[in-house]
Amino acid sequence: MLDLEQLRKELNPEQFKAVTTTDGAILIIAGAGSGKTRVITFRIAHMLEKGIPQSQILALTFTNKAAKEMSDRIKELTEKKLKNLTVSTFHAFGVKVLRADIDKLGWRENFSIYDETDRVALIKECGRELKYSPEAMDIYKIGQIISNIKTGRKTWETQNDMYRPLYESYQEGLKLFNAVDFDDLIVLPIKLFKEFPEVLAKYRDRYKYIMVDEFQDTSHQQYEFMHLIADKNIAVVGDDDQSIYSWRGADYQNIVNFEKDFDVTEIRLEQNYRSTGTILEAANGVISHNTNRKDKKLWSGKGSGKPIEIFMPENETDEADFIAESILRIAAEDRRKYDDFGVLMRANTQSRFIEEAFLQNNIPYTMSGGTSFFERKEIKDIISYLRVIANHDDDINLLRIINTPRRGIGRATIQIINDEADKHGCTLWSAINSLIKDPESVANDAIKDDLEEFVNLIENQRQKILSGRGLANKVRQMTEDINYKDHLITEYSKSEKAVRFKLMNIESLINSMEIWEKDPENENPSLFNYLNRITLISRDNGDDQNDKGKVNLMTIHASKGLEFPVTFIAGAEEGLIPHARSVEENDGNVEEERRLFYVAITRAREKLLISACRKRRHMQMTRECEPSRFLDEIPANLVEYHTPSQELTAEKTHDLLSDTLKNFKLKLNS
Repeated sequence: MLDLEQLRKELNPEQFKAVTTTDGAILIIAGAGSGKTRVITFRIAHMLEKGIPQSQILALTFTNKAAKEMSDRIKELTEKKLKNLTVSTFHAFGVKVLRADIDKLGWRENFSIYDETDRVALIKECGRELKYSPEAMDIYKIGQIISNIKTGRKTWETQNDMYRPLYESYQEGLKLFNAVDFDDLIVLPIKLFKEFPEVLAKYRDRYKYIMVDEFQDTSHQQYEFMHLIADKNIAVVGDDDQSIYSWRGADYQNIVNFEKDFDVTEIRLEQNYRSTGTILEAANGVISHNTNRKDKKLWSGKGSGKPIEIFMPENETDEADFIAESILRIAAEDRRKYDDFGVLMRANTQSRFIEEAFLQNNIPYTMSGGTSFFERKEIKDIISYLRVIANHDDDINLLRIINTPRRGIGRATIQIINDEADKHGCTLWSAINSLIKDPESVANDAIKDDLEEFVNLIENQRQKILSGRGLANKVRQMTEDINYKDHLITEYSKSEKAVRFKLMNIESLINSMEIWEKDPENENPSLFNYLNRITLISRDNGDDQNDKGKVNLMTIHASKGLEFPVTFIAGAEEGLIPHARSVEENDGNVEEERRLFYVAITRAREKLLISACRKRRHMQMTRECEPSRFLDEIPANLVEYHTPSQELTAEKTHDLLSDTLKNFKLKLNS
């Protein structure tokens, strides 16, 4: 039972107010480490205790991991199953809305959701069909334009208007393939709500109490999505100092919009339960240089703790050695496990040297934020072939491979197949066979020939792969039979390196398959068992259970929401943080980069070590580096300069002492 007396014991006064104020519009400004998740879970548990039906509560957050953690903690608090409580990411909730009513917008119910790989493939196909020159096909730039136009962040202007036909073709392609992209998961529900008021009314009637986590990370569309559903009982939790996702549409100005649109009660959580006083003073010192923020000051009851150590290695090799050696030393001295360490970088490109140093020192690590091996296009293509060979009725994977490599089955043919499937209420594979065999079908002889060639290819491969053992060799042969190498050469004609890399990835897949089927404990190395295994690996890819006992290596963006007893920030240099591109694109405004550095500092619980190289390689050249301006914003009394632990010559010692003295004088004069 969560009565008020128990809540008072469990929570500080500000947390108590945030938990027990359940009616009206509430803005909870939750500083880093201030018990935000605790407040949200206790608040929902308290609402249920008050008798509010679970079906009337909607809690929205940004990651599946956060949604699961929130849901699990509420169930633990209430000791109830809570099957009718909705705790979801924005995008998963968007999927739920679309699954129920997307047919009103002209899609079929069993739509597929395109990931980045699928999206890029469709953009390329549209560009080819419209005969855009290779120079005009900057896929990253086009992807940004499509996303910006779709979400309303930008409008058509002279500089991007040439891509309007491609945008329209891309949108038509999505509908043709009965697919939506990630942006659609927010954009289409808004369209549904606006065009079909009865659909909106259904959600407004159901969800009387709404909570939004990480509110500073909401985009304009997510805010509109939430605003359409919300009546008056809405609580948003966020921290403008941790808004670091403007590049994907997040806008912390939504906090200002919220205050305009609702009659708001503001509650501030400033007591930090994570970090030492020194770490928080450093974070406060840095973030106070931002002007566009709500004034707040984190404080801790944990004592001041150890000073922040700053190390200035000669180059990235020395930096990586310093990080690896420090982890080994601290782990031994303080009896730390490897998963107590977090190593944060501004850019993925910094990881190579650190990974090499970890491998050299036998330090186990996990890298967060990169593309999963099984999400790479070439791997997905090969696995899609295997899925269709195993199950002809897998429409999603069939659409992926029907014209990969190209075999003349373009959009017009796919539309004919879709129409045939709709007409007979059957799968696409059955529709293809119907078109081939029916003399009265709308498919002409050329289309029938192309479709028959595809069917024969799949059937022949099925006979080979499902008979006997030696799966890996058969898949290697299949890759040759479908001419996948030639397909890659055509697709990446300007980059031999890209073709080699992708072929190596496919060989890695086949090698791993070979190891799996030769495992003595593997009693049944069949295609079906292999595909089941792949599904489980993909699903569990982000499972922390696999990463226990490993150092956490990640970008600062990927570290948001995490904490580590010992934290390293690598590469605290001008051009890296603040990042040169970010400074350039924002006309010299570094406030978001400073928020990013603030997020990095506040990941540390007990010990923070920061490194800034004197020199760093860039584009096959070595250049001098300047320490990040943010280091000067950390109060000087909190910092201790760290010198290398290896043995030094008398000459090197003299140089290092001179440099340290110079740095000390600079600090005194600043």
